[in-house]
Amino acid sequence: MCSIFGYCGPVADRTAFEGAFQKTKSRGPDDSRVIAAGKGLLAFHRLAIMGLTPEGMQPFTLNGCAAVCNGELYSFTRERAKLLEKGYSFKSDSDCEILLPMYFEYGVDLFSKLDAEFACVIHDGRTDEWIAARDPIGIRPLYYGYDENGTILFASEAKNLVGLSKKILPFPPGHYYKGGRFIRYADPAKVDAICHDDLETACGNIREKLIAGVEKRMVADAKVGFLLSGGLDSSLVCAIAARLSDRPIRTFAIGMDKDAIDLKYARQVADFIGSDHTEAYMTRDEVLVSLETVVKLLGTFDITTVRASMGMYLVCKAIHETTDVRVLLTGEISDELFGYKYTDFAPDAAAFQTEAEKRIRELHAYDVLRADRCISVNSLEARVPFGDLDFVKYVMALDPEMKMNRYGKGKYLLRHAFEGLGYLPDPILWREKAAFSDAVGHSMVDDLKEYAETVYSDEEYEKRRKKYDYAQPFTKESLLYRELFEKHYPGQAEMIPGFWMPNKEWRGCDVNDPSARVLSNYGDSGK
Repeated sequence: MCSIFGYCGPVADRTAFEGAFQKTKSRGPDDSRVIAAGKGLLAFHRLAIMGLTPEGMQPFTLNGCAAVCNGELYSFTRERAKLLEKGYSFKSDSDCEILLPMYFEYGVDLFSKLDAEFACVIHDGRTDEWIAARDPIGIRPLYYGYDENGTILFASEAKNLVGLSKKILPFPPGHYYKGGRFIRYADPAKVDAICHDDLETACGNIREKLIAGVEKRMVADAKVGFLLSGGLDSSLVCAIAARLSDRPIRTFAIGMDKDAIDLKYARQVADFIGSDHTEAYMTRDEVLVSLETVVKLLGTFDITTVRASMGMYLVCKAIHETTDVRVLLTGEISDELFGYKYTDFAPDAAAFQTEAEKRIRELHAYDVLRADRCISVNSLEARVPFGDLDFVKYVMALDPEMKMNRYGKGKYLLRHAFEGLGYLPDPILWREKAAFSDAVGHSMVDDLKEYAETVYSDEEYEKRRKKYDYAQPFTKESLLYRELFEKHYPGQAEMIPGFWMPNKEWRGCDVNDPSARVLSNYGDSGK
């Protein structure tokens, strides 16, 4: 991960800007640089992953233009070869150095050509114009706001803009900013034509595309590791990587000290694939002591995101403090594509597809946000194979009737794609879904709920929650998170679309807790 900042005009308060930029130093602890760009500034904190030499330091400049990019450009080798043929030269092996030459060749069309996870800001010194863009899913973070003089600001995290901008908003994924407007260039959730591949063809394509997504994300000049929960998604990523690697991969898992559910499954996977496996444990006290830190680093009040971040933050903290790993592959985005426990209640295929589209478009505010912040605050980089654009577009285009749970097992297509091929033991491949926030140990969520009960009386809860019109808290736990959020991001709740919850319009999903544990079909999940 890196941190970028584009101050796109005269700086109202240079001291305040520098203080704001330092808030995300952990995203890029290796080096920092601020340069003048027109009447504004471009700033960069570096975490060296590709092209580790000093020549890979940003902002990059070329022919009077400058750019900063937090990203991994997986089409780097192919695009660089084309640019070399056109006469461009390069000073480093950094993938992001191709950005300005591509901009010269293609203008803003370059963004639709990238196979990448990225957020970038460009100053075109030839026209004194500012351009910014974000990848189609929003895997890399970017926020914007306006200073007291109306100058637009772009930064990696909302915390960079607190105090500089009255209103802070997420930069919309799949858009670029140019000429004062946000323009969509890609929408991976939109399906132009349904793909009617038969079951075996679909599963074969799912397998091949996921393997390709993992393989390209293993390329790094820094050390790579893997988060392994023992659930289907992270286990598949690790199993694929183990087959692609010529040495044992490094895997990491975490659970509560007294009732860790996932650790035994993660250990089973690690033994099966022969990984160099590390387990970490967390206690009730660690969870409660870390709570405000986690809400602050996340910049959200969402219940699911906060709960699921507790274990992720603590395991990443341990990785940062005890290893030389700098890149982590994770299992996010599979649920949004193949279904959650609650999507078993979808009334029909059209409703399933509509829900998937909504979840993909909002990923940047929930699971993707969680992975980015928990990992980057510990000076690590997150990579998400299930977010590979080719993979996402294909799965979204498949007939939703095929993706619904018609098989007595959720995510059947993904499971069947790897069935009988020896990637995972059958008990893992066919294990029931358990949410990460529950599977680190049911006691963790219970501890958080119980703690919230001690913070507010019933009377205080009713009085204090009514202060909020937008995304009004509906439990003491949600009020606790909201008040911690407001402490660090006052008045910025609209950065988040609302609470991540099952679709309450569906029969069986009108619940007051986002945990799948409250659904009637939870069954043996998480055991």
